[in-house]
Amino acid sequence: MTASDPVADEPLTLLGGRIPYVEGPLKVTGRAEYTDDIRRPNQLVGRLLRSPWPHARLVSVDLREARALPGVAAVLTGERYPTPFGVLPITHDETAIAVGKARYQGDIIAAVAAEDERTAELALEKIRFEVAPLPEYADPEAGTRTVAEPIHARGLAGTNIQKEVVQHFGDVDAAFAKAAHQVRVRGSFAGVTHAFTEPLVTIAEATPDGRLTVWSATQVPHYLHRALSEVLGLPMHRIRVVKPEVGGGFGGKSDPLPHEIACAALSLETGRPVKMLLDREDVFYTNHGRHPTRNDVRIAVDGDGRILAYDVEALIDGGAWSSFGTVTTYYNGVLAMGPYRVPNFRYRGRRVYTTKPPSGAMRAHGGTNIRYSIEVALDQLAERLGLDPFELRARNALPPNSTTVNEFRITSTSFLKCLEAAKRASGWSEKFRKLPFGRGVGLGCGFYISGSNSPIHFTPKMPQSTVHLKVDMDGGIAVHSMQADIGQGSNTLLAAIVAEVLHVDLARVHVQRVDSDVSPIDLGSYSSRVTFMMGNAARSAALQLRAALVAGAATLLGIPPSEVEVGHERFTPRGRAEPAVTFEQALHQAMEKVGALTATGAYQTRPAGGSFKGARAGTAPAYSFSAYVAEVDVDVETGDYRVPKVWAAFDCGRVLNRLAVEGQIEGSVHMGLGQVMGESMNYRASRMLNPSLLEYKIPAPQQMPEVEILLVGDADPEGPFGAKEAGEGPLIATLPAVANALYDAIGCRFTELPITPDRVVRALEERRKEGRPWKGA
Repeated sequence: MTASDPVADEPLTLLGGRIPYVEGPLKVTGRAEYTDDIRRPNQLVGRLLRSPWPHARLVSVDLREARALPGVAAVLTGERYPTPFGVLPITHDETAIAVGKARYQGDIIAAVAAEDERTAELALEKIRFEVAPLPEYADPEAGTRTVAEPIHARGLAGTNIQKEVVQHFGDVDAAFAKAAHQVRVRGSFAGVTHAFTEPLVTIAEATPDGRLTVWSATQVPHYLHRALSEVLGLPMHRIRVVKPEVGGGFGGKSDPLPHEIACAALSLETGRPVKMLLDREDVFYTNHGRHPTRNDVRIAVDGDGRILAYDVEALIDGGAWSSFGTVTTYYNGVLAMGPYRVPNFRYRGRRVYTTKPPSGAMRAHGGTNIRYSIEVALDQLAERLGLDPFELRARNALPPNSTTVNEFRITSTSFLKCLEAAKRASGWSEKFRKLPFGRGVGLGCGFYISGSNSPIHFTPKMPQSTVHLKVDMDGGIAVHSMQADIGQGSNTLLAAIVAEVLHVDLARVHVQRVDSDVSPIDLGSYSSRVTFMMGNAARSAALQLRAALVAGAATLLGIPPSEVEVGHERFTPRGRAEPAVTFEQALHQAMEKVGALTATGAYQTRPAGGSFKGARAGTAPAYSFSAYVAEVDVDVETGDYRVPKVWAAFDCGRVLNRLAVEGQIEGSVHMGLGQVMGESMNYRASRMLNPSLLEYKIPAPQQMPEVEILLVGDADPEGPFGAKEAGEGPLIATLPAVANALYDAIGCRFTELPITPDRVVRALEERRKEGRPWKGA
């Protein structure tokens, strides 16, 4: 224990256990308030008209019939609020409603507010557009060349390329020239979407005092606040953003979205509250899901299996908007770095606009597809070298306190422990290449950021997370933060960190609803940043409050503060059980001259990365590591397959809430299985064919495997109480683990996702035609 950090050496009393979610009772009894539960007086219904054309110039529009309908309060097109916006300040190319032209089938071209849903839908039918069709661009490869009519004027040199990244570290060509073995994997990945339970929904209310209040299902209240101000032309202090409970996000609610701004615009126009609840088809067209991607990965190794170089290319289908696309383009390369040492690295990534729904951030954004191809390639190399896949990976593991070739700072890593735990628990040595034909096991590994080291907005300069605490004479501790709990349990963690530092009952700590009028800025729930950044800010605030309470207790005990020992809800002289001062007594003494006690904690990352262009992309204060083993059972006649069990060894540093971490890993496995087994956004040219949960197939409950979770991480030196992320990284290893298990089972490699039963059957037929026996079949 030190004066600056009195809790550093104290044993944990709450954190580290299985802490039930503080909002759990409200959710399971149906009393938690989501945006759709809110009703405002005299509320209107908002609806959106979407483009039936993939790309068309909007020549003229006739709104007279729509506006003349009884019960219609407002009809808007894009010219009323044309200011572009976007989550990244360097790529503002989205509009709330299309301006000048529609850029994809599903683009919003008008918005209506009416007294009821039926009237609003009828008004949409009365809107008449005259359009001039423009070329359709469904193929990103074609968009890399000069096009007749770029989707956006900002496309590079007359093409539809939104972002191109070229990086080269070391000498890749020389490394390949001296390599003992090299392998190439060309991966192809369908786009997938978040499929969160709660659809997108927003309520906006403009009031006579000149203020605008917006309630929305969002992961990023602060970014939404900024975008509303920019597009609507209101200063931020006149806008209030409230985040009720959110029923899942997975990245799909981490942009400010067009419907949110259109809803607010309708309220400003009418002076009345407007609710805009999107149906599931609308959600699919809003998308911002995982990018359809083609990647080309070459890996060179020496005779001992040590990695010499990566050479990576990625062609990324961005859809109609930029969203997080600049970051995506970097991540598809730089997140290839861990968990292995790569001394030479070359990457070319191109993200291309297409006339499809926009792609954006989805759980393990930018790191999932590239990791799949790398892990499949490493499995091929292990086979060529005659090495066990675990041994190949162990030989190349990044050490702790190291720096990658592109200057990522690695602090803690328990990757070797992950490998050891997964191998032992899965019985790998007794199963690998030894199970009967149709059954197999496979290994996949992962690496992901614990928050982005650099904020999206560079001005004004401010912490990435701030937490305020307030405690008054009633003894309840109110916690204010703009971090967004979207179901992952961050409110519970926030309360538990405060309770741990102060040694009080969890029930004494009350996390307040996110409200921009009273919540200090946190940048939101994305990039697996919340535990690390909010956690450190909360710990700092709680330490300040603890110091004030200790001072109050010291006065009552008649001893110096340094001699006060903090117990559970009580304070005593160090090493003695009596006399004791209760929490309330210490609080009231500390309040004697200042009233309610307040404290502020903030977190800002330390500088990281090099000085080259794009050096900050992928830098993080810490990284998670994983090693998963999947077991598969294939019906070789139908191609159908099951994944009966997954062993998931994960390094999230010190586990703070075991219940939440296990839930995140189980959910990540389910989502990863969806992408590898069947989820796919299907298109005919630019037209989406399956914009519903009836046709977009997420894994059914009976497809969910048993998941044995192995938490083996050592404490990170900079994480709150030693913790790192566990929200997105747990997904990544699932996909290659299943693919490599399929190879062990049937001798077929798969480089196109999803791996559907028909593809399994075709692969088996090709293997038989080529006369390649496998396990005697």
